[in-house]
Amino acid sequence: MPAWDTVADTMEKMRKAGRPRSFDTDEALHRALMVFWEHGYEGASMVLLQDATGLTAPQLYRAFDSKERLFERAVRLYQDQYGFAIRPDLPLIDAVTDYLDRAAHEFTTEPGRGCLVSTGLLATGRDAEAAATIVRAERDHALDSLRERIAAAVARDELPSGTDVSGLARTIGALIQGMSVQARDGADYQEIARIAASARNLLTAATAEP
Repeated sequence: MPAWDTVADTMEKMRKAGRPRSFDTDEALHRALMVFWEHGYEGASMVLLQDATGLTAPQLYRAFDSKERLFERAVRLYQDQYGFAIRPDLPLIDAVTDYLDRAAHEFTTEPGRGCLVSTGLLATGRDAEAAATIVRAERDHALDSLRERIAAAVARDELPSGTDVSGLARTIGALIQGMSVQARDGADYQEIARIAASARNLLTAATAEP
């Protein structure tokens, strides 16, 4: 008969092998974010997500419920770690210039290119409608913040009383989205930062006294 110690060792090895493999959920989420950022929602296949996180499909589903839920948490992590907003403590023209210049820097700097919220999920199929709703809500929130900031500038007479607040907010939002596309196409910081400089010139001219 085998020695008791040998039997005990074998049983311990079998018990450990049967345990679900432990992992760092935060690290797995960050790695999944990198996949979504690079490939977009639909391009981030389960194979890519498994390779990046080192987890099996069952482990991913146990930890995050679904791909949509994983994407939602990844977007939240993206906003927490890489997101930025227009500053409330600067005159509007300076704040817009800073906002766009920050975008130029963030969109062209590792670890990602472009903006996950702006261009990570635009055209999509029916199977990804829930994920599309997530990033659309983030874009709407950004537009609301811009409208509030511009309306405050009008109230402080930084902008004319007849300023199209919503139109200007959408213009700035469109610039951000266009910068993201250009960054994904390979434009570098110096190239995209020129958009911020041009926007400053246009705003300065538009708000100059006649």
